Amino acid sequence: MGQVHVQVTLTNYRESVLARLGQLDANQVHRYQTEALIDTGAVQSVIPAAVADRLGLMRLRRTDAQYADGRVEAVDLAEVMTIEMLGRQIEITPMVLEGLDLMVDCHITGCEFC
Repeated sequence: MGQVHVQVTLTNYRESVLARLGQLDANQVHRYQTEALIDTGAVQSVIPAAVADRLGLMRLRRTDAQYADGRVEAVDLAEVMTIEMLGRQIEITPMVLEGLDLMVDCHITGCEFC
């Protein structure tokens, strides 16, 4: 099974609304550009805690996440953010995963959190 990667821009939705209303300078809206893995079988979008922090997203509540292997873990649900990709945008409420059993290969991804 192949993987689909796409360039995305993530934006703090609350801040972008405040900027449109003139209550926040547009330069203060948190944005983050990165390459995202698109999982066509996923039912929920997830982001690492470091990305949620970089976007200034508030954690709203806890919820249970069920992994593909059947494990269930309590995770944070963040406020709404905007994802822009391939000329389209959508607002989502992402799950924030504090710890993953995954390692990012910074030599491949150029990840600045490593």
